[in-house]
Amino acid sequence: MASFNGAEFIAEQITSVLDQLAAGDELIIIDDASTDNTVDIITHIEDPRIRLLARDTNWGYVRTFEQALGLARGEYLFLCDQDDVWIPGRVNLMVAALADHQVIASNLASLGGPNRIPGPFWIRDWRLWSRDSTHSVRNLIRLLAGMQCYWGCAMAVRRDALCYLLPFPEFLYESHDLWIGLCGNMAHSMGHVNGRTVWRRVHGSNLTPLQPRGIIPALRSRLLLIHCMVIAWRRGLHIGRMHLNSVAVKKSEENSTM
Repeated sequence: MASFNGAEFIAEQITSVLDQLAAGDELIIIDDASTDNTVDIITHIEDPRIRLLARDTNWGYVRTFEQALGLARGEYLFLCDQDDVWIPGRVNLMVAALADHQVIASNLASLGGPNRIPGPFWIRDWRLWSRDSTHSVRNLIRLLAGMQCYWGCAMAVRRDALCYLLPFPEFLYESHDLWIGLCGNMAHSMGHVNGRTVWRRVHGSNLTPLQPRGIIPALRSRLLLIHCMVIAWRRGLHIGRMHLNSVAVKKSEENSTM
């Protein structure tokens, strides 16, 4: 979880996360130099599964999530915003999907309703479908066109994906979730989950804009993603091979235990 001046909502989100974690799991929270009492709220939640790192300087949410992924010790890593609420059953649903994919993306609902998230071009319910998981090229085209709804707060990755996800490109200052989705598709190990796993809280301080951006910011964002694709391609000469090897090793281990 990345936190920054999130005192108003963070306690509810932490509770919704901890309710779905097992005793041996962990919740890593990196506070990005909050100026309110966010850190005090976190420290007063007495749960040994919480690992808090409070920074004195603000790095921005992209670097915060990058650091959190690097510190995580688990096999399944979930990205988490400070102001949403996890829908019950999220962890079990996504862990099951991660058995066959290195990167998983699910859908959102609005906290308090409606049970959908609007998208660009007057899309009333902007969501993903599991049937599109294997359509890597189509997913990449939709991503570059701004039509693929990969929300970081609704994503999870398997530990073996970190070898190509990290480090994030040095120039990446936004859209860490699209970087993760881009790499997952280029690795041919991207999975979409039909279910909605996060209630998104809409308020005046959301970092993700509710309305489409203007032409210039949108073009700048597309150029950023193209640059990301070049970096991923350079790293990805071995991505497909690594995934195939991991699948082969897993199957071999399963056969040896039968």
